[in-house]
Amino acid sequence: MYGIQVSVDCDVVEAEKRAIEALKAEGFGVLTEIDVKAVLKKKIDVDRKPYKILGACNPVLANKALEAEPDLGLLLPCNVVIREEDDGSTTISIVDPAAMFTVVNKPEMAEMANEVREIFERIMASLKS
Repeated sequence: MYGIQVSVDCDVVEAEKRAIEALKAEGFGVLTEIDVKAVLKKKIDVDRKPYKILGACNPVLANKALEAEPDLGLLLPCNVVIREEDDGSTTISIVDPAAMFTVVNKPEMAEMANEVREIFERIMASLKS
């Protein structure tokens, strides 16, 4: 698996609000937001259930990672997906940095990825319904 996810008992709008607050509590901000439902409707006239992608970043951790590996920007920011399921529940997923950083062959990156993974696990645990 390349992500960590939880199911929450609220709509996508409330789930996004909760996710942003949980990220902020751990020093992350949201740099980007993509409303996939709206983009696909506009570009190819496809109707989808609500689906958002948030690009989250912790400036201190990002700087540390970029100092160790300048090309790491190819893997940043860390994506958070918020999507509505068929049963009306909402799933929040966040990328697993330990899985994502396996493409970087540097031991210090593995340590950093595990550190960020622990933070993401705390974030996701705080969101459980």
